[in-house]
Amino acid sequence: MTAPGAEEGALTTPRLPAGFRVDGWELDAVIGSGGWGTVYEARAVADGTTAAVKVLPTDALAPGQRTALGELVAREVRFSAEADHPHLVRTRAVCTVDAPDLPTLHGAIALVMDRAEASLRQVLDSAETGRPVRDAVRILRGAAAGLAHMHGAGWVHGDLKPANVLLDANGEARLADFGLAAELDGTHAHLPPLGTLDHLPPEWWSQRTGEDGTVVRPTADIWAFGVLAHQVLTGGLHPFPGATARARSLAAQAYARGTAPLRLDAGLDDGWRRLIGDCLAPDHATRLPHTAASLLTRIDTLSAKRRRRPRLLPVAAAVAAGAVVAAVTGYGLLGGGAGGDDTERDASPRVTGTPIAAPGEIPADSDVPKALRPVIVSAANRCTDAEVTPALLAALIKAESGFDAKAARPATDEHGIAMWTPSVFRAWAVDGDGDGDKDYLSPPDAIHTMSLYVCWLDQRFKQAHLPAEDLPALIAAGYRTSDRTVIKERGVPERVRPHVDEVLRFLADYEK
Repeated sequence: MTAPGAEEGALTTPRLPAGFRVDGWELDAVIGSGGWGTVYEARAVADGTTAAVKVLPTDALAPGQRTALGELVAREVRFSAEADHPHLVRTRAVCTVDAPDLPTLHGAIALVMDRAEASLRQVLDSAETGRPVRDAVRILRGAAAGLAHMHGAGWVHGDLKPANVLLDANGEARLADFGLAAELDGTHAHLPPLGTLDHLPPEWWSQRTGEDGTVVRPTADIWAFGVLAHQVLTGGLHPFPGATARARSLAAQAYARGTAPLRLDAGLDDGWRRLIGDCLAPDHATRLPHTAASLLTRIDTLSAKRRRRPRLLPVAAAVAAGAVVAAVTGYGLLGGGAGGDDTERDASPRVTGTPIAAPGEIPADSDVPKALRPVIVSAANRCTDAEVTPALLAALIKAESGFDAKAARPATDEHGIAMWTPSVFRAWAVDGDGDGDKDYLSPPDAIHTMSLYVCWLDQRFKQAHLPAEDLPALIAAGYRTSDRTVIKERGVPERVRPHVDEVLRFLADYEK
C-alpha cells in the first residue's frame, strides 16, 4: 500500500539477517519488500512449518503515522480472524521484533502469514508483454472468489493490486495484505487516505476525507479488479496510459470525466473485454450491478465456453473435408454488387482477419445465405452466454433485413444487414472481417457488432432478474428498442410484440 503522491518502492526499509528469530519463527531469505516493510521466508522452530513474516518498522514513524500503522495492523488481524477462505491469506500471529542491537528494527511489528510461492507482481514482471500470463483465468477466478467472499462477509479489500495477489505452491491465487480492509457499515466503509494510485477508482479523487477517513465501497474493489484483469491478460499492461502511477491515475480520471476514451488492449477476447469494461465503468453507480460474485460467474462461463468451443480445422483441411469457408470482405458479395441470387452464392475459400468456424450450427437446408453462415457462427462465438447462438443471430438478421445488405429504413436512419443506426454502431463497432475498418454496411462488421451488442443485452437482462426462459424474446425486443425499455416494462413491450414473435418463429426454424 502506498500513500497518495508516493510511488511504490520509493522508500527503503532495513532488513533482519537470515537466521534471526521472531518469537517462535526463524527468518530466512527476503521474498518481498515495499515502502512499509519487508517480507521474509520463515520456519517454525518447533516443527519446521513454513510461513511468511512481514516486518513493519516503527522507529522512524511520527506519532500519528505510528498510530495509523497500528490501526492498519489491527484491521488486518481482525479481518484474518474472521475470514476463512482458500483464496484469502491468513495472518496467524502478530509479534514484536526484539533486536536491541538493530535500533531501526527494535520494536518493529511482525505479522506471521501463510507462505506463498510468488506474488502476481513478480509473475507480471517476468511476463511477455501483450500476452496472458500462464494460468491467467485460474488466477483471476481465484482473485474473484476471494473478493466475493470478502464482500459477502461485509468487507472491502481497499488495496487490490498484483502485489497483493499471492500464488501458493499449487498455483492458486490468494488475496493478501488486509491492512486497508474495511468493514462495511451499510453500503460503505471508511479508510485512511491510502492506496495504490493507479488502482484507485476515479471517484476516490473527488471525495473529501472526513474525520472517519475516505468513503470506500465494494465497487472500488471492482474497479481495481478490472485493472488487475487487464494486467493479467496482457502481460502487465495497465488499461490507462502513463509512465508513472500518478500519470495513469490522471488518465483514469480524464476517462471518467468523459474527456478521454477507454482504450483496452486490442488483443483481448471480446468476453474479457466486456467484463473489464464493466469493472472500469466510470462511476460507482454504473459499476454497482457488477458484483464480485457476478464476476466470478462470468469468469466461469468464459472458461467453460472456451473449453466447449470446438477446435477449428485449418482452412485447407476444412475445404478438403467439403466444409464451406467463406470470406466476406464487403457487402458486394451479399447484395451490393451485380450477380444472381445471393442465397445460392458461395465465396471462394480465403482467410480473413477473423477466425471462421465451420457453419455446422445452422441447418443446411435453411434460407440463411451460405456465404453468411460462417460469419454468423464466428460472431456468435464471440459471446460466452449460451443464449447467443448462431441460430438467434440468424433469426434477428432475418427479421431485421431479410439478409439484405442494402436494406434501409431512412425514416429511422437504420441501414444494412443488421439495421444499425450509424451513431449507435460507432459505440459498439467491431472489425468483423479483419480489414482494419468498421463499417455498418459491411455484413461481417455489422453481424459481429450485433453479436457483441446482444450479448451485452443478455447480460443486462440477467442482472435485472428477468425470466431466463424469455431471454431470446427479450434480446429481440431490446435490439429493436433498448435495454432500458425492456427492463422498465419487465418484458417485451407490446408495440414490438409482432416483431419479436417473428424472430422467435425464425429461431425455431433455425434450431431444427
